Amino acid sequence: MIIASVAAGFGAALIAPVVTRWLRHRAGWLLGTLPAALALYFASLIPQAAGGSATTARLTWVEDLGLSLSLRADSLSLLMALLISGIGALVVVYAGGYLKGHPALGALYAWILAFMASMLGVVLADNLLVLFVFWELTSITSFILIGFHHDNEQARAAALQALLVTAGGGLALLPGLVLLGMAGGTFELSELNLQAARIQSSPLFGPALALVLIGAFTKSAQFPFHFWLPNAMAAPTPVSAYLHSATMVKAGVYLLARLSPALAGGPAWAFSVGGIGAATMLLGGAMALAQTDLKRLLAYSTISALGLLTLLIGIGTPHALEAAMVLLLAHALYKGALFLVAGAVEHETGTRQAPLLGGLARAMPWTAAAAGLAMLSMAGLPPLLGFISKELVYESAFELGWPLAVTIALTLAFSVCVSGVVGLVPFWGRPKPLERHPHEAPPSMTFGPLLLGGLSLVFGLAPGLIDGRLAGPAAAAALGAPVALKLSLWHGLTPALGLSAATLVLGLGLLVFIRLMRTRLHAALRPWGSERVYQAGLTALNLAARGLTQLLQSGYHRRYLTIIVLTTVAAGTFTLMRSGAFNWPAADSPPGYYELGVALLIVAAAVMAVTTSSRLGAVAAMGAAGYGVALIYLIFGAPDLAMTQFLIESLTVILFVLAFHHLPPFARLTTVSERAGDAALALAAGAMMTALVLSAVGVQLYPSISPYYVQAAESLAHARNIVNAILVDFRGIDTLGEICVLAISALGVFALLKMPRRKAEGAPTPEADPQAETGR
Repeated sequence: MIIASVAAGFGAALIAPVVTRWLRHRAGWLLGTLPAALALYFASLIPQAAGGSATTARLTWVEDLGLSLSLRADSLSLLMALLISGIGALVVVYAGGYLKGHPALGALYAWILAFMASMLGVVLADNLLVLFVFWELTSITSFILIGFHHDNEQARAAALQALLVTAGGGLALLPGLVLLGMAGGTFELSELNLQAARIQSSPLFGPALALVLIGAFTKSAQFPFHFWLPNAMAAPTPVSAYLHSATMVKAGVYLLARLSPALAGGPAWAFSVGGIGAATMLLGGAMALAQTDLKRLLAYSTISALGLLTLLIGIGTPHALEAAMVLLLAHALYKGALFLVAGAVEHETGTRQAPLLGGLARAMPWTAAAAGLAMLSMAGLPPLLGFISKELVYESAFELGWPLAVTIALTLAFSVCVSGVVGLVPFWGRPKPLERHPHEAPPSMTFGPLLLGGLSLVFGLAPGLIDGRLAGPAAAAALGAPVALKLSLWHGLTPALGLSAATLVLGLGLLVFIRLMRTRLHAALRPWGSERVYQAGLTALNLAARGLTQLLQSGYHRRYLTIIVLTTVAAGTFTLMRSGAFNWPAADSPPGYYELGVALLIVAAAVMAVTTSSRLGAVAAMGAAGYGVALIYLIFGAPDLAMTQFLIESLTVILFVLAFHHLPPFARLTTVSERAGDAALALAAGAMMTALVLSAVGVQLYPSISPYYVQAAESLAHARNIVNAILVDFRGIDTLGEICVLAISALGVFALLKMPRRKAEGAPTPEADPQAETGR
C-alpha cells in the first residue's frame, strides 16, 4: 500500500489533463481527492508509528549494488507525508480558482501531482539511492512548475536558476550518499542510522558529510544558496505555496533530520549545520523587512525559518529536535496559509505590493479571517500553534545560553513584523485605490487558507493531538533515541515567556517604522544576496563551456579520434596500474612457426598501410591484415569465425576500392612529426589493449558458460554448429536487433545517396582547406 501511495501520484498526473479537459477549473475538487485520501491513509499509520513500529515495503531491484525500492513510514516520514499530501490537496483545489480559464491548467495539475509523488518518494524512501532518484525528480518537476509561465522571461530565468542550484546540489549529494553507504556498509537508511560509530570513524566521513550538506543546503535555500528561493516567486501562487513553504524547501531539512542519528554528535556537524543555519536565519529575516512584494517577503521569511530549523537540528539536543518538529508543522500551516492569502489578494486586486493595499477586510472577509489566524500563529501569539513552537525554541536555546536565545528572539521579531505586513496591513486601515474592484475570492481559494489557519488554532488549543502521537515520535526518529514530549499552551511565568513578550514588542515596533527602514535595509543587505556571485558563476560557466566546445568540437575527424584514443589510453593505463592487473598468466606453450609467420604478416601489412602514399595500396594492406587475423582464427580451430572474417574483409576491400575510386587525390601528406605522433599514439593504444586483454584472460568472476552451450546446442537448439546456435537461438533477439540496426543504417545510406547533390555557397574545396583531406 505504501508503494501504491507513491505510484498513485504519478498515475493521477497522467490523467489530470484529461480530467481537466472535461471538468475545466472544477477538476481541482476531483483531483484533490487523491492527495486527501493519501493524507487520511498516512494519518491512519500514526498510531502504529508512534508505538515504534514503522510501516515498510521493499522491492529488490539490483541487489548486488544495494539498490532496492525500500519505503519506510516512521513518525518523521509521516509528519512530512501528511504535510505533502494534505497541503497538496488544498493547493490542487486552490489552483482551479486561481488559474480559472488558463489553457495550461491541466498541465499544472499534472506537474503538481507528479511533484507530490516525488516528494512522497523522498520522505518515504529507506534506501539512499532511491531517495536520490526521487530527490532529482523534485528538482525536475519544480523547474517546470516555476517556469509555468514560460512566455515570461523572468519565470524562465527563475526556473533555470532554481534548477542549476538544486540540481548542482544533487550532483554533490549523489557521491555523498554513495560514500555514506560505503562508510556504513549499507544503503538502507534504517540500518545506516544504527552505524553512527562506524561511519564517524571512517575516513570517508568527512567528504560524505560535506557533500551531503551541500545537497541539503541547496535544496533548503541555506546561505549562500538562498538567492534562488525569492526569485522562484515568479511561479504561480499555488506553486509557491506548495513548493516553497511546505514541501520542497523542507526536503533538505528533512534530510538533515533523517541522517542526524548517523552524522550528528561531533563538532563538524554542530558548527557546519548550526553555523549555516544561524547565518541563514539572520540574513533571511533581515532581508524580508526590505521587501514590499508579499510573495518575496514571505519567501525571505521562509528562508529565515528554514535557517532556524537547520540551526535546531545542528544543536541536536532532545529539546532542540522537539522544537524543530513542532516548528516544522507550525510553519507549514501558517506559511502555506499566508502564501495562499497573498495569491487571493493578487487575484482580486491585481497587485501584491503591500504599500498599495489596505482596507480589504470588508470586501474579502473570509480571506481576512484566514490571514488573521495565520498571522497570529506566525507572530507566536496564543492560543495558536506558533506560540507553542516559539516557546519550545526559546527553551532549547536557553540550554546553550542567553546569547543564542537573544539572537533567535531578534530573528523572530522580524517574523512578527513580516506577519503584520502580510496579514494585517492589506486588510485593515484606510482603503486604497486599486486597479480592480476587490471582492471575496471563490470558495476554492478561501477553503485552503481557512483550513490551515483553523488547524493552527486547533493544535494550539489541543496540543495533545500531536505531541505524543506525531511530533514527539518524529523528534525521536531524528534523535535516534526515545523522547518524551508533552506540549501545553501555558508553561507558567518563564524566561521563555518574557522573551516572547519582548519579541512581540520589538516586532510591532519594527512594523511601525517599516516604511522608513525598507530603503536603507535594501541597500545595506543587497551585497549579501549572492545574486552577483551566481551571475558571475553562470557567466564563467558559459565561457568555459564555449572554450571547451571550441577545443573539442573542432570539426576535424582526425582530432576527434586523437582525443578519444588518448583519453582511452590514459584511463585504461591508469586503471591497470592502480589495480595491479599486470600479473599475466603464463602461456601454455611457446608460439609455433605458423603463428609467428602470421603475426609478422599482420605487422608488415599494418606498416605498409600507414606508410604508403597510395589509397589503393593502403586498402590492400588493410585487407591483408584482416586476412591474417582470419588465419589466426583458422589456426586455433575456429573455421566459422575465419570464414566470417574472410567474407567481411573481402566485402570491405571491395567497398573501399569502389568508394576511393571516386575521391580526389590527397591534398597533402602528413608531415614527419605528425606521423611520429600518430605512431606513438597508435603504439600506446595497441600496448594498452594488449595489456588489457592479457589481464582479462586471467580474471573469471563467474563460472564459464561455454560448457552449457556445448551441451545444450544439440539437445535444445538441434544444431551441431555451436556458434550458429548461439547467434540464432540462444541470443536470437540480440542478433535480430543487430540486423535491424544494420537495415536502418542501410536505409539511411540509401536515402543519402539518393538525395540531390547541392553545393553550398562558399564551401571550401580541398585545395582551399588543406586539412579537408589528409593522407597517411
